Amino acid sequence: MSVVDNAIYVDGRRAVVPTSLDHTFDELKACPTDGHTFCWIGMLRPSGEEIQAVAEEFGLHSLAVEDTVTAHQRPKLERYGDLLFVVLRPARYVDAVEVVEIGEVHLFVGPDFVITVRHAEEPDLAAVRKRLEADPDLLHHGPHAVLYAVLDKVVDDYAPVLDGLQDDIDEIEVQVFGGDPGVSKRIYTLTREVIEFQRAVEPLQELFTELRERLKENAGASDLELRRALRDVADHATRVMERIEGFRQLLTNILTVNAALVGQRQNEEMARMTQAGYDQNEQVKRISSWAAILFAPTLVASIYGMNFDVMPELHWALGYPFAVLLMVLLGTGLYLSFKRRGWL
Repeated sequence: MSVVDNAIYVDGRRAVVPTSLDHTFDELKACPTDGHTFCWIGMLRPSGEEIQAVAEEFGLHSLAVEDTVTAHQRPKLERYGDLLFVVLRPARYVDAVEVVEIGEVHLFVGPDFVITVRHAEEPDLAAVRKRLEADPDLLHHGPHAVLYAVLDKVVDDYAPVLDGLQDDIDEIEVQVFGGDPGVSKRIYTLTREVIEFQRAVEPLQELFTELRERLKENAGASDLELRRALRDVADHATRVMERIEGFRQLLTNILTVNAALVGQRQNEEMARMTQAGYDQNEQVKRISSWAAILFAPTLVASIYGMNFDVMPELHWALGYPFAVLLMVLLGTGLYLSFKRRGWL
C-alpha cells in the first residue's frame, strides 16, 4: 500500500492508529462529529485504484481525483462544496548537480479528513505531522491546521533553493568577467530553472487569497491565530517571489553584459587580426621594395655578363663605369620612389 501514515485525531491529539483504510473509515464513522475529530491519511505515489478507493469513501470530486491521478498540475486551490483541493509544488536544491528539482503535493481537505498525496519523496511530511502532534493547540484547529503546516513546510523549503540559486549566480558573475566561453550555456540553463521555480511559487499568491476568503466564511474566534499564521506564510511566499523576480532580472542583465563582453572580445580579436594583417602587409611591401631595388642592378649585371663577342659597348673603355653607374642610378631611383610611397 502507498499509505505511509494514517491516524485519527481527537481534540488535537492522535487518538486512533488504524491498521488499514477500511479501519480508518469505520473508526471515523464511529467518532463524534463535533468538528474536533478528523483523520489524516498520508499517501506516497498511490495507484489509481487506491486513489479511487479513498475518493469513493470520502466523496471526492471526480475532477480533483483525475488531477491527482494525472499529476503534473500547476499550484492551485479549488473548491468543491465543503472540499478543498490544493496542489503545491515543493522544490529542493540538489547541490551535487546544481539543479532545482520541483515536486508535487496534493491535498484533499474536508470537514473531518485530510488526504495528502505526494508524487515524490520530498517534502518529508512526516516532519510536518511530528510538528503538529507536538502542538495540540494548533492541531485542534482540524484539517485547516494540516493545510497550514504543509504550506509552511513547502514555503520554508524554498529558502535553501534561493540560497543555492544565489550561489550559482555569484559563480556565473565570476565566469562572465573571467571570460569563460562556456558561461552562456550555464546562464541559459539557470534561467530555465529560475523560470520553473517561479511557476511553482507565483500561483501561491492567488492560493493564499482564496484560502483566507474560505477561512473568513467559517471564521471563529479560535481560528484567529491560524489565520494570522497563514498570513505570515503568505508574507514569506511574497518575499520568495520577490527574490525570484530579482534573480530573473539579474540573469537578464548578466546575459546582456556577457553578450557585450563577448562582442567586445570579438572586436578586439578582429582589431588584432586587422593590425596583424596590416603589419604583415607592411613587411611584404618592404621586402618587395628591396627585392626590386636589388633586381635592377642584377639585371644589368646579368646582361653584361653574357659571353657574346658582338655586344654594344663591349669593348668600350667607359663600359664598366657606365654599367656600375647605371646600376647605382636604377637602385637609387627605385629606393627614392618606394620611400616616397611609404613602402620603406
